[in-house]
Amino acid sequence: MTTLRFEDGTVHIGTDGDSAAGDDSDVRAALADVPSVEADPRSGGYRAPAIRYAAVRDALDAAGVDSDDRVAAALDSPLSLSTTYDLRDYQRAALDAWLDADAAGVVELPTGAGKTVLAVAAMVARSVPTLVVVPTIDLQDQWIRELETEFDVPVGRFGGGEQTQEAITVSTYDSAYLRADDVGGDFGLVVFDEVHHLGGEGYRDIPRFLAAPARLGLTATFERPDGAHERVEELVGPRVYRLDVDDLAGDHLADYEVRRIEVELTADERETYDQAQETFVNYLRTSGLSMQSGSDYQKLVMRSGNDPRAREALLAKQRARDVMMNSEAKVDKLARLLARHREDRVIVFTASTDLVYRISRRFLVPPITNETGTKERREILDRFRDGTYDTVVAANVLDEGVDVPDANVGILLSGSGSEREFTQRLGRILRPKTDGSTATLYELVSVETAEERVAARRR
Repeated sequence: MTTLRFEDGTVHIGTDGDSAAGDDSDVRAALADVPSVEADPRSGGYRAPAIRYAAVRDALDAAGVDSDDRVAAALDSPLSLSTTYDLRDYQRAALDAWLDADAAGVVELPTGAGKTVLAVAAMVARSVPTLVVVPTIDLQDQWIRELETEFDVPVGRFGGGEQTQEAITVSTYDSAYLRADDVGGDFGLVVFDEVHHLGGEGYRDIPRFLAAPARLGLTATFERPDGAHERVEELVGPRVYRLDVDDLAGDHLADYEVRRIEVELTADERETYDQAQETFVNYLRTSGLSMQSGSDYQKLVMRSGNDPRAREALLAKQRARDVMMNSEAKVDKLARLLARHREDRVIVFTASTDLVYRISRRFLVPPITNETGTKERREILDRFRDGTYDTVVAANVLDEGVDVPDANVGILLSGSGSEREFTQRLGRILRPKTDGSTATLYELVSVETAEERVAARRR
């Protein structure tokens, strides 16, 4: 009898020949086409990464090999789950597409489209022990509240100083990285919220150490400029369903418009920008770097450690960036926009912590940066939610992983060329409005600067 066991992030395939002269050729033949299966001379039999459990199980079944599957006993332990959610048509279509793909794949929906509701429906459809993996403590708290309310069961937590496991457990990516090889045989379904984080090298071991056959990835922006989404497909499954903002605007999300506002640099800013940009471009002409990819920027940073000209160019690039992103005209235009939208709920987005505090002091609005403590951030967002505050200004930290209250106006003062960042920020103002009003995202761009190209890339 062949035995399947989960051990430290792997599946061990024990055979009758482990400790005797038995012939395991039928097992060896059955597993010949399963990737990453290797003989285990130390304990006998074979061993594969836990992610290969379903492939191992199916290969043995197809070959008619009898097995004592001790992994399935834990993964398939039935739960009694139900939901009161009434799925929208596109959520039902996404769920069906995922189930048709053997419950393994990624669903891409815009921010505000109800990805959590879809995940709850997937959990009900499978009704097996489930691990939900999220990027931040804030998002972890949000998921736990949602699941405890919907299912009326205790929900475990890995992260935030707590390590409690339940049949339904929510973990941060960091904690899942530390615990996956230990608990990877306990969950039959894993949900990766903001699944694009698995594109980073460090987190890829999480899905490798989990035996869960059912895998659901959720994201608003699946494809990564570095192509790492291809790794996500290998670890979770292919993208099985996709809708973008325009598919849902007006029906399930607010109608929206993006208004690009061009601003001029002052004479002093223009002089500083042009001089800095010239220094940077002159270096590039002789450096062999084109700055068309992130790897070129990393090479410039490495060179700056021992090459004075490279360091001068790097500092010049930073000066030019600061001028174009934080110009006086942008702040003056912001004053007029805030006056125009004094009756609206406004989020101001920047890429600069210094600019956040500058705006906060001038307009007396609460700031949120990576320096803002968790308790203070929650208090600010709660007051924004209840209407005490009608405007907040933030540097990057509200792009994802935070439960942000509804707003109807976004003002993008500065940002990267990332399509993901732009989509996340747009999504913050797109939740359906009870009055049917249109959401507006203003995009302020310094003309005749590199910011024009940055703005074009993110669109």
